[in-house]
Amino acid sequence: MHRSKGFGLLELMVVLVISSLLISIAVPAYMQFVQRAKVAGAIGGIGAIALEIGRFQLRNNDALPLTLDDLGVEIPLDPWQQTYEYLNIVAAGPGNGAFRKDGNLNPLNTDFDLYSVGRDGDSKGPLSAKASRDDIVRANNGAFIGLAENY
Repeated sequence: MHRSKGFGLLELMVVLVISSLLISIAVPAYMQFVQRAKVAGAIGGIGAIALEIGRFQLRNNDALPLTLDDLGVEIPLDPWQQTYEYLNIVAAGPGNGAFRKDGNLNPLNTDFDLYSVGRDGDSKGPLSAKASRDDIVRANNGAFIGLAENY
C-alpha cells in the first residue's frame, strides 16, 4: 500500500482554527497599541504647541495669540488628521459657552483651551459628554495633558 505524503484535512482544519484564534487575539491588541500611540502623539503635539504659545507670550509682553495662526509657525494636524482646537479664554470673555469644562461644568483652564477632538472627530464642551471622552485635552493651565476620560 502506498501512502501519499502531505497534510490531511484534519491537520489543515487544526492549523486554520489555531491561526484564526491567534489573529482574533493579535488584531485587537495591535489596534489598541495603535490608538495608544496616536494618543501619545496628540499629547506631544499639544505640549509642543503650548511651548510655542509660551514663546509667543515672551515675545509679546505676556499676551496670548488670538489664533494658532498668530504663532507664525506651522501647526501640524493631530494623529487623526484633524486640526488642533484653540481658544484664547481672556479674549473670548466671560460667558462664552465654548470653554472646555469638566464633569462639574468648571472651566478646565483660565488662560487658553487647547485640545484635539480625538478619534471620532467630534467634541462637546463638557468632558462628561460622550463625544468628548476621546478628546486629548490640556487642563489646569497645562498641569494635565491627556485623554479627557482620564481627567
